[in-house]
Amino acid sequence: MSAIATILHTLLLYFRLFLDKLIDFIFSLYWDDRKQSIPDLQKKHAILTESATSLARKIKTGELKSEDLVRAVIERIKEVNPILKAVVADRYDSALEDAREVDRLVAAGLSKENAQKPFLGVPFTTKESQEMKGFCYTLGLWSRRMVKSTEDSEAVLLLKKAGAIPLAATNLPELLVWQETRNPVYGMTYNPQHSGRSPGGSSGGEAALSASYATPISLCSDIGGSTRMPAFYCGVFGHHPTAGTTSTKGVVFRKGGEETMLCLGFISKHAEDLGPLTKVIADDKAKLMDLDKSINIKDIKFYYLDSAEDHFVSPVRQEMKNVMQRAIAKITQDVTDTANAPQKYMHEGFNHMYRLWSYWMKKEPDDYEAFYAGNGKRPNAFLELAKKMLGMSHHCLFTILRLFELQLLPKVDSEWAENLTKQMKDDLFGKLGDNGVLLLVSSPHAAPFHYSSLLRPFNFCYFSIVNVLKCPATQVPLGTNSIGLPIGIQVLAAPYNDALCLAVAKYLEKEFGGAVMACKVKTS
Repeated sequence: MSAIATILHTLLLYFRLFLDKLIDFIFSLYWDDRKQSIPDLQKKHAILTESATSLARKIKTGELKSEDLVRAVIERIKEVNPILKAVVADRYDSALEDAREVDRLVAAGLSKENAQKPFLGVPFTTKESQEMKGFCYTLGLWSRRMVKSTEDSEAVLLLKKAGAIPLAATNLPELLVWQETRNPVYGMTYNPQHSGRSPGGSSGGEAALSASYATPISLCSDIGGSTRMPAFYCGVFGHHPTAGTTSTKGVVFRKGGEETMLCLGFISKHAEDLGPLTKVIADDKAKLMDLDKSINIKDIKFYYLDSAEDHFVSPVRQEMKNVMQRAIAKITQDVTDTANAPQKYMHEGFNHMYRLWSYWMKKEPDDYEAFYAGNGKRPNAFLELAKKMLGMSHHCLFTILRLFELQLLPKVDSEWAENLTKQMKDDLFGKLGDNGVLLLVSSPHAAPFHYSSLLRPFNFCYFSIVNVLKCPATQVPLGTNSIGLPIGIQVLAAPYNDALCLAVAKYLEKEFGGAVMACKVKTS
């Protein structure tokens, strides 16, 4: 790069950093004054601090009644949901009856089959795009506001088979593909860490509940960061498994078996829950990931990438680079040594994250434009924008902007995209092998203010590039920034090496304190 080009590049970088700061300042003038705090967790509900695996163990031994747990979760949801606006449908009475049945089984002596159910008696929530019989199935579309599911998704069935109890459905962005959780049917969900900020999308409702001690199990899905982004913004863990290992049947009209970047996953307060929960929904494909494999953290090779130069994406802020360096320093001290310290990694593909994801999204079986109106008719972006400006639209602005993106942006060259994706996979996975991980920056910045993502629509790309790679990744919280918002990193591995991601997540959880919860736990 010539000296002039270097100077121009540096000036552009600082201009964009300044612009981002200006956007934050302007939006803060409105949202900071409207911040609401999540109520502290009462001592009587202290059991909700525990992991789902611990809760199931206590239920099976009779130390804890499933009914008491379900009731505590319901009470906690009712406490926090007026602020979060996360839960959109529930089956509280039916869940309590399910829990009483579990308690009757425990009292009578569990059969071998029931004793082996890993989450017996533990309630779970999931976003509304996951079919649950009798629940609304709108995907946030006004035209589908009266539509209800007639059956459960395969993942819901597998969780029920594992003993878990469906409790509630949570909010999501209209048509899912957005960085906020808002739609015309249910309204907007708020981040428990700062109610003026986005909880992420599309699993924002799940992350908001999890970070508020309001759900033990959060079933999610992820095609562009929809599990990991909300986990990052809200300060909890999120695991996105290797693509193709979880059934998508009953999720956003999927029939299962499609070739896709979409994969189901979980958000959790505790890293220890992620492996056992993934095993449940992976079913007979769980063996491909060998999630029970014993891993010595000192046998893992570490690489890291703390920023790229995708010009669609905001520059990574220093606080995000600093948290990466803290993780690297700790790993160098405890796990490796100076000679084998984590190595910096880069590939040209990371400079084109948005374009690559955009290309592969067009290979997905979903037809966004056909879904838009709910009747299969293909909309015109300009007409839809005009209707929005005249107050005649039942769609969010970001949904309409997505139409412009699909209809007007130049198509990505297929040969270029497929060749670069292959080269990227070959290079990265060749280096990682079966005992290496890549520590990847999560986002240019912490949770943004509501609506500000409209001015920075491509800042999800550090998440979405993982979907392009079809590899596993775990979002790991690593404390807070200077204003108390959660920050962290992603841990990637080669396909089917999910266990490596989870082992590193557990190590970092122990060393950095784990989830950043949105409230305190009262001890008296």
